[in-house]
Order: sequence, then C-alpha cells, then structure tokens
Amino acid sequence: MRTFKNLIALLFFLLTQFNLNAQVWPLKEWPVATPHSQSMNTDSLRAFDDAISSGKYGYVDGMLIIRHGKLVYQKNYAHDYDKIYGDDAIKRSGLNQLDPGGQYNYYNSWWHPFYRRGELHSLQSVTKTVTSVLLGVATARKEFPDLSTTVLRFFDTTQVKNIDDRKRKLTIRHLLTMTAGFDWNENLSYSDPRNDCTQMEASFDWIKFVIDKPMAVEPGQSFNYNSGASQLLSYIFRKATGKDIEEYASLYLFSPLGISQYYWKRIPTGLADTEGGLYLAATDLAKIYYLYLKDGNWNGKQLVTAEWVKASVTPAITVGRAVKYGYKWWLYEYGNDNRNYVWAGSGFGGQWPIIIPEYDIVAVFTGWNIIGGNPSLQVTEAIRRLVNAVSDKK
Repeated sequence: MRTFKNLIALLFFLLTQFNLNAQVWPLKEWPVATPHSQSMNTDSLRAFDDAISSGKYGYVDGMLIIRHGKLVYQKNYAHDYDKIYGDDAIKRSGLNQLDPGGQYNYYNSWWHPFYRRGELHSLQSVTKTVTSVLLGVATARKEFPDLSTTVLRFFDTTQVKNIDDRKRKLTIRHLLTMTAGFDWNENLSYSDPRNDCTQMEASFDWIKFVIDKPMAVEPGQSFNYNSGASQLLSYIFRKATGKDIEEYASLYLFSPLGISQYYWKRIPTGLADTEGGLYLAATDLAKIYYLYLKDGNWNGKQLVTAEWVKASVTPAITVGRAVKYGYKWWLYEYGNDNRNYVWAGSGFGGQWPIIIPEYDIVAVFTGWNIIGGNPSLQVTEAIRRLVNAVSDKK
C-alpha cells in the first residue's frame, strides 16, 4: 500500500512539474499567477508600485509584468490629463502645430495618451518596433524584399531631390537600423519647431519631406535617430507588397495573436503612421513581445522566423555606452559582465515594453511625460527593479 501511495505521489509531482514547465499561450487572456509562484519577490514589486504611485517617476499610466507566460503584476495609475495639459492643448507649439482637436496635438486628451479616453494607449515610437516585426512577418511569408534592396528602387528618381552616390546606396536595412545617413536632427525637444520630426509631422507629404532630405554621411556609418526613416517603411511596404501595412498587421500578426482592438493613425496622404501612430492595450502589446521571446513562434505557428528575431535583436550599431540598436529594437546591456541584453521598445512620453530573455520576463510600462525637465521612468531603472525582483537568479 505504501509503495502504491508513493507511486501516486510521484506521479502527482511529475504532473505538477509538467504543468509548471508547459508552454503557456495567452490565446484570449494572460493566465494570472502570484509573483511568488513565478519566483519574483512580491515586496520588491510592491515597492516599485509604491514609488510609481508616489509620483517619483512622473506620469506613469500602467505597469504590467509577465514571467513564464503568466501575468504576475499589473497596476494602472489614473491622471487627469485634461487638467495637466489642458492649457497647452489650446496653444500652438511644436507639439500642437495643426488642428487643436487633431490627432497630432499631443496635449489633446481625446487622442493622448489614450485613444478617445479608452483603454488603447499611444505607443509612439514603439510603433517603429512593431513595424519591424511586420517586416519580419512579411519576410517569413516571402512577400518582402531582401533588406539589401535600395530605397530609391521604390521611387521615381526624377521626382526626388538631393540624389547623390550616398542616397543611391541607401537600403532598407539602413532604415531599420537608424543608419540612413540623412541630414536629420531629431535631438531637439519635440516641442521645438526646428526638430525635423516635428517639421515632418507639420507637413502634408511626409514621404517627400524625408526622401528629399540631403545626405549628411554614408549610409551605415553611424547611428542617428530618424523617425522619418521609419515612416519611409510604410511607403516601401505598400510598394513592395501591394498591401497596406495596417491591413497586413490585422491579417497576419494581430489576428493570430488574438488582438482585435487597436487604432493606427494615418498621415495626411493616407499611409499608416509607422513612426509613431499605433495604439494598443498593454496586454496586447505584451503578446507581440512574447512572440519574440519565443523566437517568433506562437502556439506552434512560426509567424516570424527565428533567424529574423535573432537578427533583429543582434546589435547592428552602437548608440552609446551600454546601448546598442538592432532592427528598430533598443538593446540595453545589464548585469555584472554586460554580456546580456534587454530587448526594448522606446516611445515618447514613457512607453517602455521590454523583454529580459535571461529571466523569461516581458514587461510593459506606459506613461505620458511629454514636458522636458519633469521626472519620468527610465528604462534602465525599470530593468534594475525587475532584475532585482527575480528571486531565482543563479
């Protein structure tokens, strides 16, 4: 009898271990678990939560933490953006150049940071990362050209200004890695009308604004953050595939991941805004990041090749100390030996979706800190807090 009971206990233990280690897919909603059950320190996460609630990091809208495919911590923080930015919403400025009620008035709380005050949050430049994912999807489906394809191939060169040998060498890969070489200054505040991105968004034809820019250096030579280069990808995608990138996303990325609610802004000429126009719920953005954590596989289907994922998160260019850049992915060194990378997106106002592959973590932080000089959550601080909360580090 004792042998039989021991056998039952062993079988129960093995089944429990199997369930703990089984692949989890959030096909509808994220499975929920306690931080402790996924080897994360609850007190550490609560302390982080308390710091956010106190205003230490400015206007953070949400924190979502997933480990081993399970939602272990989620918190939303309410802010009265009508009151906070109401006066700025009616003043013409670099962040409000066009229609005060329009989608590119960043102080207008009907559009920012939540779409029509709902649950979909502006991703801003995290849209660039999602665009890169979509290029990966199209590549896996053999519907997108090689990244060495020159950009001018998609244009009537008789209508493009400032063509020289450098612009002729410009490729899709250069657009993906922020090494396009255009004469472009996006280092100024976005409230500064001299910022090239701000000028682009105030223009009618964003594509012409970008492609007509003169070149400053050889493509591939150095990193220079350029939202216009990311916008060119919307145009190139349509030219190369014959399909609109938003519709493509709906069919071949969002639908397989179970994402049904989203909003994607359009530029004046009708193209999807691939430099900053996408809105998603944090739980759905986390699915896209989880897809990459799982090497492009979703519930047994390879939406993006493992090779594309690896190339996307392999450093292509150095940005600064301990920071590199891939295919629209920010790569942050961390740890004592700086050999590990966190894979992240980065969006104006405090959008920080991140993957810590070593610890099987996906986290999403959203916010709306759009006035310089105010406190805000930095990705390095989020990484530090998350890594310190892991209780099963070796």
